[in-house]
Parts: sequence; structure tokens; C-alpha cells
Amino acid sequence: MAGAGPGALPAAQALTPPVTMTAEDLPTWQTNGIVFALAEADGVVFAGGTFSAVRPPGAEPGTQERAAGNFVALDAATGEPATGCDLSFTIGSGTAMVRALAVSPDHRTLYAAGSFGSVNGAGASSVAAFALPGCTRIPFPVAANGIVRGLAATADRVYLAGDFTQLNGRAHARFGAVTTAGAVDGNWVADADEIGKAVAVTPDGAHVLLGGDFFRVNGAASHALAVVDAGTGDNVRTYPEGFIERNSTVQVITTDDTGFYVGAEGTGGGVFDGRIALDLDTLDERWRDTCLGATQALAVHGEVLYSGHHAHDCSSMGEFPNQERYHLLAQSVNDPGKLGWFPNTNDGLGEALGPRVLATATDVPGDSRDYLWVGGGFTVVDGTAQWGLTRFATGPDTGAPPTPEAHAAAGPGGGIDLSWAPSSDLDDSLLTYRVYRDGGTSPVHTVQAESLPWSRPQLTWNDAAAAGESHSYRISATDGAGNTSALSAPVTATAAAGGGEPYRDAVLADHPALYWRLDETAGTFASDQSGNGNNGFHRGGPQRGVTPAAVPGPQAASAGYDGTDSFTYSDRLFSGQQRFTLETWFRTTTTRGGKLMGLGNLTVGGPSTSQDDVLYMLDDGRLRFGCVISGGSRVLTTSRSYNDGRWHQVAASIGARGMELYVDGVRTNVNSVFTSARNTSGYWHVGGDSLANWANRPSSDYFAGQLDETAVYPAQLTAARVAAHHDAASLPADSVTALEPTADAYVNGAARGANYGPDQQLAVRGTSAYESYLRFGLPNAPAGQVLKNATLRVRVSDDSASGSADSFAVRPVTGDWQETAVTYDTRPTLGDTALGTLEAPATPGGVYAAPLDPATVRAALGGELDLALTGTGGDSLWFWSREARQTSYHPQLLLTFGAP
Repeated sequence: MAGAGPGALPAAQALTPPVTMTAEDLPTWQTNGIVFALAEADGVVFAGGTFSAVRPPGAEPGTQERAAGNFVALDAATGEPATGCDLSFTIGSGTAMVRALAVSPDHRTLYAAGSFGSVNGAGASSVAAFALPGCTRIPFPVAANGIVRGLAATADRVYLAGDFTQLNGRAHARFGAVTTAGAVDGNWVADADEIGKAVAVTPDGAHVLLGGDFFRVNGAASHALAVVDAGTGDNVRTYPEGFIERNSTVQVITTDDTGFYVGAEGTGGGVFDGRIALDLDTLDERWRDTCLGATQALAVHGEVLYSGHHAHDCSSMGEFPNQERYHLLAQSVNDPGKLGWFPNTNDGLGEALGPRVLATATDVPGDSRDYLWVGGGFTVVDGTAQWGLTRFATGPDTGAPPTPEAHAAAGPGGGIDLSWAPSSDLDDSLLTYRVYRDGGTSPVHTVQAESLPWSRPQLTWNDAAAAGESHSYRISATDGAGNTSALSAPVTATAAAGGGEPYRDAVLADHPALYWRLDETAGTFASDQSGNGNNGFHRGGPQRGVTPAAVPGPQAASAGYDGTDSFTYSDRLFSGQQRFTLETWFRTTTTRGGKLMGLGNLTVGGPSTSQDDVLYMLDDGRLRFGCVISGGSRVLTTSRSYNDGRWHQVAASIGARGMELYVDGVRTNVNSVFTSARNTSGYWHVGGDSLANWANRPSSDYFAGQLDETAVYPAQLTAARVAAHHDAASLPADSVTALEPTADAYVNGAARGANYGPDQQLAVRGTSAYESYLRFGLPNAPAGQVLKNATLRVRVSDDSASGSADSFAVRPVTGDWQETAVTYDTRPTLGDTALGTLEAPATPGGVYAAPLDPATVRAALGGELDLALTGTGGDSLWFWSREARQTSYHPQLLLTFGAP
């Protein structure tokens, strides 16, 4: 047996460094419109935008509202309205808005700007100032003739950015400076030719950072970004068009002690939507993030740059492809790689941009925590209704990681291989995983691993179990704060007892880059058994554990795809595959065709918009293999159809011999002209993805049928090896016989005289007892073989309450019973010794297995074996009976026979 895993692990942090904020959104009052501006002073957060009311967290729109004229002051620590700062910004015509807020360095003055004509009924021209605390209006006679979008306050000046061309009637184009008394500084000139959107002052006060739509500043070429002198406005550093693309603008600028950071938004193709970090000393670029999805907001806390946007495609960064949007992300101020922090919002109101502003609240009176406030047009935060405002804190981290999903199988080198997909935690990328065996409470293996939602390299561990031993495994995930997930659903396997699995061994001998056996019985995890740790995931709910499988084996099962939207994909980006072989087994009667395998540029964001190296079925059942070569689609097509309801092996390759297509081990087509595919990148899809622009596109892009034993090889296999794979599927080896019950029933202690033999479900519970009985007719062992293993497999029914956290004993039935007559009062006697345990079958629709004592089953071969499932706890289990309409849902007894 394997030991308890590695020694003591390094001490864990509450959050995975350098992340400083948890991803758990805190209760915060919300608005009925968009928040554009945030500022903080002495534990009070000021929010401005376009809204007319605020309401408590959880309140529906239009309920429990308080009037708020485009402005509200909130307690940084509680998220509730603060007292003593009631301001209302209005305008005579049009829509009033507060677009910018800033607090003076001494926290004694709040500046507000935007587009408004009065504050609390007193006139204003888009700019105003207020004494803190209390928000009493103070003289600040600044008038702008256009929207003011940005503010930066120092001890003696306030810098403005916007659409204006005049301040107090004096020409100042898009940027200007005024004294704290409101006098326009005519000596400070930083005129731009287009809108100014952001302004910030460097920590040393020497420079002002300008961002916007402009192409010229003070007459010099500088697109979207410029650095000017804080005293005069003279250009210090300009950035030519191309440093930021012509069709992109700088929306936001923030600073820390060593750098400044800009966020951009673009329109059209070839845009820059991401973030740039620049050094304050040199004003040169430190790093660049080229993700797509307009950046609107930035804030630095510790050594982390937090950002607000609708990032949807970071493939240029080697991260996630075009998919559902991330609205909040974090990265180190020293590196553009994403950190493990993934709270999320929706797009929301207005321009549907989600978050529009971020602000930190530190040194909050009476509170040891720091806060990150988020404002915008969103109406949902982390799946819950929340409008306009939300906030996060430096602690505590109380959210447990998601429960891992696991798979177990006999290891090709002996023992049992356990594999699992790392959990995707919202604020901890480094988690600790503990493996528990056979219901034990002490882990037999412990390991730490890092992962991100789009990069979850498969984890594996080999339990050095002796040949013939069966074991069940469950896994937990723990974050740095000690929050621990629920245990995973149990998975069971038996170490090989000799004879091996010829088909698996033949595939592994050719070193596949990816090998999905598709024999998982539940969940969304597709285990890669190539040894390369390439995770796979099922989408759209393909049916799991479908039998019969294409290739016999101890855990023989396949996946069933619905022909509508179910598929399996790799989350690893594969590239440079110019010579390769695709191989899978399929079984179908469809007349709508569909994709069997192919490379696509997307994973979960919808059908791929670019596809290559495709293997698909036409409506008439013929098979086609295609690659894009020399600017065109090159295809091979079989002459006969294979939608005959039988299992077939198909292999397609390209290499030195050209393009080749094999069915059932025999080459059916070849094109020797094209010996190399184009160098492209993508994610492997099985069961479906777009087939747009491919010849004779079938009626459905998605395949309706079963798939099994799917592999991708990084070379062109020889004809002999393809045939060897096909032949290995029928070589003498351990075989599994799947038996259905000849009778089954359950009894109910609360209805002592009732018979439940005809029911489609069976039940087990300890208290208020249910017991279930199953009868199997057993064959004799095949000539020259012995029974090596026996496993009872059941499928939990689909009702939400059908799964159970309890475990149940499988016991021999020693008394007589009849399916149509047995009741609780006439229930049969049972043997005292359990033959096996069905561990925590908790997931509705999941398939669970209980390894049984082989000696007892062996003694019953050639006759009948009666089994009972019993429990001692109070959590009931409901599972499908032999009367269930779908035969794949019926209970099964799996008998493994092989050479002695």
C-alpha cells in the first residue's frame, strides 16, 4: 500500500499571495442606476453616478428605497448609508451625472464633477467642492462648458479631464488645473485635440498623467496617453500612435509608489482593451496585458492591480479563449499573469460594461480590514441580484473550495490510478488536496497544486494496491484559510490481477498526447489517461457510464451524446500539430450527422469560430476527415455508411504518407499529396462543435450516439498500428459481464404490508427502515477463466432528494422473497457479514459502485445471488430499479473474469 503521502506541507496563507482581497461580496446598499465614481475618506465611501435612489442589499427594485440624487455616502465597513452627507446633483435638461469624485490629501475636501447644473438646489457648472466631514458646500467657482470625466486633487491644485474646451470662460481644451480656491491656473496648459477621460498625479507630485481619446497634446503627437509637468502642463513624455492602437482610448489611470497603470477600451478590430504597467522612474512600459474586453476601472492594493472590465478573450496572453465574460480580475503589479481572484458581475445597465470604477478604503476607523469597493452598471454579483455597488474585504475568507471530481482505474503499471480535476476557487489558486481511502478519516495522500479556472492541470496519484484489491476513494480540497470542500463522490477501481487490458496497452504504446477512455460514470470531469495530465470536461450533460462499451474491460463504459449541445473538450491549448492521428470508437443510428472530433478555438463560450482537423459524419452515415491545407479544405470521405448501430473504430491521420482515413483497422481513403496540416492552435472537442464552412455540413454539428476510447497522437500512426489497435479490442483479456437483476423490490417500515416490486425506484434507509433486494442469475466462469472481481453498480434517481450522505451495506439474502409479494412484514433474513459498501451515493443521477467479496460471489456462479442494501442512518437513498424505462439506468452486477 502507499503511505500517507508527502511530509508536512508549507504553511498556507489565508489567501494565495499576493492576492489581498477575498472574493466574497459583502452586504452593500445598492443603487437603481449606474455608479461612475467612487472616493473614500476616513471610513466613508462616496459614490456618484446616474441614479435616483438607493436600497438595502437584497431589496427588489422599487422597494425600501431612499431618494439619492446621483450621489450617496456609505459606511466603508458596513455598506450602509452614512449620516451627515446628503447631496443631490441635478440639471435643468438632460441627465445629470456625477462622473468623477476626488478627496484632498488631508481628507478635508471632497470634489465632485460631471454634468450637473445644481447641488441641493444651488447653482453649479459641472464642478463643486464640499468640506469634510459633513459635506457642506464650500466656494469653488469653477465652471466647465462640457462634461468633466476625471479629477485628481493635490494640496494646492485640482486637475480636471473631460469634454470641455473652456474653464471659467478661458480656453482649456480637455484638461485643466485650478487652485483649491477655484481659480483657473492659466499658466498650466495641457491642451488635447480630443476628449480627456482620466487624470492622475504621480506620488511625488512632479507629473500629471493624462488619458483619453486624444491624438495630440500641446500640439505634439501623443495618442491616448501622455505625461506632463505638474507645474506647467508642458509635455514630459508622449506616446506615439501604436503604443496604444488608434481605435483605442485610455479610460482610467492609477498609481502606486513605483508605477502607473492604464486601462483601455477599443472599438472594432485590432484594438487594445487591456492594461499597461509603466515605471514611474523611466515612464517606460513594464508589462502589457492584451486581453479583450474594455477596461474601465483600476485600483492597487498591496502588490496587486485589481481591474474592472468585461474581459472575454485572453488567448493572446496564453490564457482563456473567447468565452463568458470575467468582469473583475487581479494581477501582480510586476507581472501581467492573472492571479486567483474571480468574483464576477454581469454586464448590466447602460452600455452593458459591468464595473465602471474601483476604490480602496484603508485605515477604516474601528476596523482592521481594508476594503475594495466596486461601482458600475451591473445588476448581479456572484449570481445574486445586486445593483450598482458591491465591496470585498481583506478577510475573513470563509468560502470553501468547490468539491473535486475524481476518477479511478487500474493502473497500467500496477496499482490503482486516481485522477482528479483541481477545484476552481474564487480567491485561492493554491489548494491542498487530501485523498481518503475506503471511508477512512486519515488521508492516504496529500498534495498542494495551483490552478486557474481556464487552466486546471489534471492531478494523479497511484495507490500501490496489490493485484485484485478493490478500493474506493474520496478527495477534499482545502484553501489557505482552512476552508474545506465536501468530500468528492466516491470512485472505485480494482488493481489489475494479471492479463492487463490489451486495447489500453496498445494505445499507450503509441504515446498519445490525449487519451479519454470516457468511462466515468458521473460528473463533468473527463480523465486523460495518456499520462500527460490534460484535463477534459463534459458540457451539455452527455450521458455517463453508458453500456455496452466499445472495448471490454473492468470498467467498460462509454459516453452518450445527445446531438444537440453535449460535448467534451480539453482545457489545454494544443498547438503545432501538423502531423497527427485522431482515433475514436463510435456507435449510432443518427441520420443527422455530427462532429466526432475536431480542433476548435473556443471551449465554453459557444461554438468555435475557427475549426480544423475535423472528423465528422455526414447525414447519410459516411465519415469525413478534413484539414485546412494551402488555403483550402482538404477532405477524405468513406464510400459506405456506418450509422448502423454497431461499434466502429475510426482513425484519421496526416503525415509523410499523406492524409489517411481508416475504419475498423482498414484504410479506406488516402490522399498522398498533402503531408502536413497547417500550424494552428485550438482545443480538442469530442461529440460536437461548429462545422461551419466544411463541405457537406451535416444537419447537426453535434453527434447523437455513443463515443468511447478517444485518443490524439502527435504523429502519424502506421497502418499496422491502427490495425493493431482495432485487433486489441478483441484480444483475450479480462472480460466484464454486466448482469441486470431478474427481480428487485424494496420494503418500507412505515407501510408494513405494502409491496413495491413493480416500482421504477428502489429505496434504502436505516431509521424508518427501507431495505432493497436484488436477485441476479449468475453464469459459470468461461472455460479457463476465474472470477476475479464483482461490483454492484446502481444509478441514483434524478430527484433532488434522491442522493444520500449515508453509506449502505450490501448483504447476502439468506431467506426467501418474491418480487411481487415481499413486504416489510415478510422481508427475508439476511446474512450478518456485509459483502461490500455503497459509499455516500450523494449525487442525483450519479452512478455508484460497491466492490463485493469475490469469494462469496464465486461460490454462487451458475446459480442465483440475492443481495440486500441496508442502512443505519436517517438519510434515504433512491435509485433506479430494473423497471426504469431507460435500460442504462438499471442496476448491474459487473463480473470480471480472467485467466487464473
